[in-house]
Amino acid sequence: MDKVIITCAIIGAGPRREQNPNLPITPEEIADSAVEAHEAGASIVHIHVRDPETQEGSNGPALFARVFERIRSKCNVIINLSTGHGGGLYVPPDGQLIDEFIGIQSPEKRVAHVLQLKPEICSLDIGSMNFGPGVFVNAQGIVDKMAELIKESGTKPEIELFDVGHIEIAKRLIKMGLIEGTPYYQLCLGTPGGMAATPKNAIHFFECLPGGSVWSLFGVAHTQFPMVAMGALLGGHVRIGFEDNLYLKKGVQAKSNAELVDRAATIIRDLNREVAAADEAREILGLKK
Repeated sequence: MDKVIITCAIIGAGPRREQNPNLPITPEEIADSAVEAHEAGASIVHIHVRDPETQEGSNGPALFARVFERIRSKCNVIINLSTGHGGGLYVPPDGQLIDEFIGIQSPEKRVAHVLQLKPEICSLDIGSMNFGPGVFVNAQGIVDKMAELIKESGTKPEIELFDVGHIEIAKRLIKMGLIEGTPYYQLCLGTPGGMAATPKNAIHFFECLPGGSVWSLFGVAHTQFPMVAMGALLGGHVRIGFEDNLYLKKGVQAKSNAELVDRAATIIRDLNREVAAADEAREILGLKK
């Protein structure tokens, strides 16, 4: 089997320092955490950015640029920028929406930093779903335009799948020519409103993918490391990091993303697979640096 790519999702849009004081928040902290994760074995780092003053999620191009340029100046890791911000809609119990609940942005704004920085990879969320107290909205027209713009930038989309029905959306985008080359799928298990992170679901999800797919798997919270094992056992790749989990084990907060990467690398090696270096991951994914 091919070597296993470890992606480290550095921070995400949800976790806060009140939950774990070791979280990186500023652009410099996020970049340095990404470099440390790479040194621990991650060949891809998945990047969200935060407003340093409020800790709230952002997709400000200037913030992404500060992270991107700092990482690139220090190491050879593959940078994967998120385009998920701008799809959130909070619906209160009375159903009465006000402006502060509506976080929907245009496709152009959601991918502006990708067009500017041209990373090797960026995420592409293709399906809508309930997400905790809100809704993650990725309407067909928005997704089509985002895919078109990402294609024009030369960046490879990492296709985010939260349920097996999202595979059919991906097939449509591929048929339309909006996604070219070998697709790269991220199987997302354990998110509120998505498929539960169980071994049975991981196997089913994998078996529903088109033959020859390149894919990665992650689980949220306490399922993170069991899903690392499932990804390695099924011949795929894996994702870990503070975006999805804040603990090394029950009751023990992780000190860093690097610590989580090191634990994942140990699991992979214990299962007689090897961890891919960044250039090996580029070859697996068909990337051109």
